[in-house]
Parts: sequence; structure tokens; C-alpha cells
Amino acid sequence: MAKTPSEDEQQPTVDDLRRAIREITVGQFLLSTGSTLASLAFGKLETRELEQAKVAIDAIQALMPVLETQVEPELLRDFDSALANLKIAYADAVARPE
Repeated sequence: MAKTPSEDEQQPTVDDLRRAIREITVGQFLLSTGSTLASLAFGKLETRELEQAKVAIDAIQALMPVLETQVEPELLRDFDSALANLKIAYADAVARPE
């Protein structure tokens, strides 16, 4: 007999997704996108895919001016710090031989 998923395991409905899209602000979405890019950049640095890491870092940098007007200052500081750490990690990766 096939097991039916519990309520916690059920996929969101189209209406659930529409509601989520209506409720999220663009600033929240951009912050989430930036966080995803930062995780991706760190992963690319670990695998020495430096060109891809640089693209992700540049994309985050491009989001910063928009985020300044969309998110709370403390979140922006944390995000700016993460970006600075990424830039340092990238510079270290470029400087060390493979």
C-alpha cells in the first residue's frame, strides 16, 4: 500500500506559492538571492572554480546599492561583512597555486 505524505511533507499548492510571492518584499527576495549567491561563491572557491566565484561576487556587489534602500541597516552590515569575507577568500584563492 502506498504511503500518503503527511501534511508536513506535502508540496505547496499553486495558491500557496502565489500567496508567498505576494507576501515577500523585493528587498527580502534580493537578500535571499544574495545569500544564495554567497553560498554558491564559497562553494565555487572550495572547488577552485574561480571564474564562477568571481561572477557570484560581482553579482552580490551589484545588489548592494539596491539592498541599501530595502533592508534594515544591521542586515546590510552583516551582508556587507559576508561580501568582504568572500572578496578576501577569492583574493587568497587567486594568490595560491593550485
